[in-house]
Amino acid sequence: MADGEVATRDGRDGHAPAPEASTPVTPAVRAALLEAAPEAVRGRVADLVSQAVGQMPATELPAPVRPVARFAPAKRAKVGAGPMLAAIGSAEGFADEVVSWWREHRPEEWTPPVAEPVHAAAVAVLTGDQEAARSLLRDAGERADVARLRGERDTAVTRADRLAAELERVTTERDEARAKAAGATPDLSEEVAKLRARLREQGVRVRRAEDAAAEAAARLAADRGAEHRELEDLRREHARDRESLAAAEARARRATAELETARRAAHEARRADDARLALLVDTVAGAAAGLRHELGLRADDHHVGPRPAELVGAAAERAPLARVTDPATLDRLLALPEVHLMVDGYNVTKTRWPSLALADQRERLVAAIAPLAARTQAETTLVFDGAGITGVPTASVRGVRVLFSDPGVIADDLIRRLVDAEPEGRPLVVVTSDRAVVDSVRRRGAHPVPSSVLLDRLARI
Repeated sequence: MADGEVATRDGRDGHAPAPEASTPVTPAVRAALLEAAPEAVRGRVADLVSQAVGQMPATELPAPVRPVARFAPAKRAKVGAGPMLAAIGSAEGFADEVVSWWREHRPEEWTPPVAEPVHAAAVAVLTGDQEAARSLLRDAGERADVARLRGERDTAVTRADRLAAELERVTTERDEARAKAAGATPDLSEEVAKLRARLREQGVRVRRAEDAAAEAAARLAADRGAEHRELEDLRREHARDRESLAAAEARARRATAELETARRAAHEARRADDARLALLVDTVAGAAAGLRHELGLRADDHHVGPRPAELVGAAAERAPLARVTDPATLDRLLALPEVHLMVDGYNVTKTRWPSLALADQRERLVAAIAPLAARTQAETTLVFDGAGITGVPTASVRGVRVLFSDPGVIADDLIRRLVDAEPEGRPLVVVTSDRAVVDSVRRRGAHPVPSSVLLDRLARI
């Protein structure tokens, strides 16, 4: 395979990841990819980010990156690499802003195909394409290992070349010495002997150089094989560690979620019990005060007063759990202590203002019922279907609580839940003309009131 080509294990070429991501990518994903990236890829990521931050508005940059943006372009990628890479792995939306800048101003350097493998890996890390990034980073790591081994090989080859040159020089000297010896006169026998001794010495040196070159080549081949095996072992061990870590993290997340759910459920149960108890105490106290007033009884310091069951019985005698048919009976119910008025919103509005839009119907009902709630001091709750509603109000409007059912839940079921949430003995009035709701809330101890009766009462205000 040529040096300029990139082949990943899944068969794809070294193109940059697709410009669009199917799901949002968190900074933690990019941080993990950066941690696994070789130094060359991290440097390329820093270079890409430095070019973008130099042109982006300072208000769109994380605070640690803003001083880096003021550096000169040549200094920015080198000196500011640390803060920029940290921001990629921690600041929400920063990497997406960098990617958007590149796609807008330099699309020809960003969109596939990108043949240069380090650039392709850096683009994959910034876009958060985990599958492509892992493949490209793995290839970049392998390329870094190959480059290191090639460097060692080149060093050994250079040394061998140097020894070969030395061998050639010695051989040349030997040949020259032999030529001189062949043409020398008998008077030069002593010099010839010296030259022969020198030749023998050079021959020994040449053999030693050849042996050293062969030994270096053998050692290089052994080192390559050992390093390759060690690299494969490390990769397998790393894969096992990642799988074990992922499993442990999943178990920890499940345990944390279960613990949080249990705590929240217990907290909500305690709050609901406290609210029911407080309302029950207030209801009993209000009913007792009303009963004393009606019967002309005077409370003294030694008289405990009636029990809650007696107050509930007294309230039931004044307002039997029958369907209310006139506004006067509704007024008597709303005069009970701690009474809670619940209104099936659309059941009332579609009876009175069927031609208006739903938002206008809700506003009309809130405006109409607010004076009644203020006059009677009754707790008032309007319940509407929540399907298609956006911007649901969370606070009371003009003293009237407005609730919307959750998606997939109808208002009728929310009314039944509200009735069930109230303590036993509290006076409850439910305004609806829905027969199923009327029957269910009457069984739960509430007073059903037709929508027409409430509209007649509101018309008198």
